[in-house]
Amino acid sequence: MTESRIRNYGRSEETEEATASDGTTEETNEAERTEADRITTCPECDGQLITDTEHGETVCADCGLVVEADSVDRGPEWRAFDASERDDKSRVGAPTTNMMHDKGLSTNIGWQDRDGYGKSLSSSQREKMQRLRTWNERFRTRNSKERNLKQALGEIDRMASALGLPDTVRETASVIYRRALSENLLPGRSIEGVATASLYAAARQAGNPRSLDEFTAVSRVDKMEHTRTYRYVVRELGLEVQPADPESYVPRFVSRLDLPEEVERAARELLKRAKETGITSGKSPVGLAASAVYAAALLSNRKVTQSEVSEVADISEVTIRNRYKELLEAGDNLST
Repeated sequence: MTESRIRNYGRSEETEEATASDGTTEETNEAERTEADRITTCPECDGQLITDTEHGETVCADCGLVVEADSVDRGPEWRAFDASERDDKSRVGAPTTNMMHDKGLSTNIGWQDRDGYGKSLSSSQREKMQRLRTWNERFRTRNSKERNLKQALGEIDRMASALGLPDTVRETASVIYRRALSENLLPGRSIEGVATASLYAAARQAGNPRSLDEFTAVSRVDKMEHTRTYRYVVRELGLEVQPADPESYVPRFVSRLDLPEEVERAARELLKRAKETGITSGKSPVGLAASAVYAAALLSNRKVTQSEVSEVADISEVTIRNRYKELLEAGDNLST
């Protein structure tokens, strides 16, 4: 913004003094200032207000009007240039999270038998610390519900790490499991089964799905129990889970096959044309994604065999052969 921009919206100090001399009370000025603080849109053009943290101002993105100046900087007074320096200077603890049964509010005693100076503890001190760790774990899980939650969240974290799912999916899965536990959906079902169903539903909701075979490979329950528990949890909790989009599998398959970006673009285009023609209805999204990647590789003159795509996507070669021809027919003008 240039120096010629319109300055702070509101009355200046001289105007306030003149108004006060006319008999306006301090309560009126305070009420007007409170009303100005409530402004969420530009008073001149009704545009969107944005916060310029560098200059401490609230500015209209459309006309450039400065609505508020000299705002309070609520960030830290120190600077950090890497993660370790930020951790050393930070004076607050970690934020609460649903991925831990106590939301991260309890104390965790480390396993290193060293004091604050890095020196090893004596044998008597080590025995004392071990007893403290034991009692600390007992106090962290004081009843059966907390023990159940601790085991389930540990299972969710283990499977999410094996599948490469981000923390947002783990957080959502933890919330789903907490809801299932609070609504008493676990009697008659295993902790591992409900945890797997919660993570599968969270991955679908976040648009980062994994196939049933991938979940079966890392889960401690079989495929039949997984699907049955998943349908039960979704139905009872009223979760809104959209059908898996075949395009969400494409980047992962392309990356595993070490193919260029043009193959990914062509595969997405094939799937879009297939949706327009309606040939994707009732078909496995994993099979469609793998077939689209194989067809796009053929169009891009990349050497990829059906067996390689089949191994990456964990589906049969017959499925790829049956699907990729349909995709090529739907996107026949893509190769021209």
